[in-house]
Amino acid sequence: MSGCPYQKRDVEKNEAEGEEGVIYGKYLQLDKIVDAQSLLSESKGNKIHDEHLFIVTHQAYELWFKQILWELDSVRDILMSGDVQNGRNMLTVLRRTNRMITIFKLLVEQFSILETMTAMDFFDFRQYLSPASGFQSLQFRLLEIKFGVADDRRVPYNRQHYRKSFNDQESEKLLHSEKEPTLLQAVERWLEGLEEKGFNFWGKLQANINEELKKKGEKIEMSAEDKEEQRKDLTKEKELFASLFDEQRHEDLLSKGERRLSYKALQGALMIYFYREEPRFQVPFQLLTSLMDIDALMSKWRYHHVCMVHRMIGSKMGTGGSSGVHYLRSTISDRYRVFVDLCNLATFLVPRHWVPELTSCDSSNCSNNTL
Repeated sequence: MSGCPYQKRDVEKNEAEGEEGVIYGKYLQLDKIVDAQSLLSESKGNKIHDEHLFIVTHQAYELWFKQILWELDSVRDILMSGDVQNGRNMLTVLRRTNRMITIFKLLVEQFSILETMTAMDFFDFRQYLSPASGFQSLQFRLLEIKFGVADDRRVPYNRQHYRKSFNDQESEKLLHSEKEPTLLQAVERWLEGLEEKGFNFWGKLQANINEELKKKGEKIEMSAEDKEEQRKDLTKEKELFASLFDEQRHEDLLSKGERRLSYKALQGALMIYFYREEPRFQVPFQLLTSLMDIDALMSKWRYHHVCMVHRMIGSKMGTGGSSGVHYLRSTISDRYRVFVDLCNLATFLVPRHWVPELTSCDSSNCSNNTL
């Protein structure tokens, strides 16, 4: 194909017009990227070999953070626009969410590269890094915000608000992001709009569960063995489902931060779980699974970060002045998990015959297809 007359004609045309074709290095701006590793140790006259690895690894992290933000913003915008109802754009949302999962898996694995550096290797140049800190990663803080980590659930960094660690321009970006809808809020809005009029899923589910629990109680009374123990178990089960159907209790848990999704969104999520094999709910179920995967991977990333830092600096203070490992450990908790409600749904799973069937109902707008 090198002698193709059309290709030759295009090249001659570009040359005549003074235009250049796309050049790999120029397109990727490699002059900026591959020349962006300036070793502080070298500038101090004491070049430390492993500082180069340290810089490259963190730069790679930041590039992948940028890509996750790119995917996250698009997913959030689609969900907020309402274009996922009736299945539109749902595959796009799922594909981009799964891409974020793949990137997070890579980010977790990337620690293994950094860990080829020993604690002594790191110690040789760590003195030059102060007061820089990984906490000052603007993009990771933006990730947390955009996913839905609430401001009031953060552990104070150096006993002050986390934005104090950033300059005015960066702090403004963080503040602006806090005012935008989060992925959690976008997912909540989508879940709230799932149930169609004419199918009272929540009411039917509650009636079915109450009926089945009543039958359980009757069987216990007819049983001759372990009656008291079975009564206690049944009481606990009744209390569990009472908490599920009690909207006021849900609101109380929401105000305490023990639940994240609204009452109606929780209903939508549980409906997806119960009807996940129905055509309409198969992709939504995959999306909920992907959101839990992201949550788990972010926790896994934090955990690996703690382990690596502990290995590198022990119990020393962080270069940014934090308590180091002790601070990082405090971030590995449900305080920083966004979709913990989706994991907790497994608490309320019931036998399949307890779930109301998806059949046509009195309303002409209600059918298996519209649900």
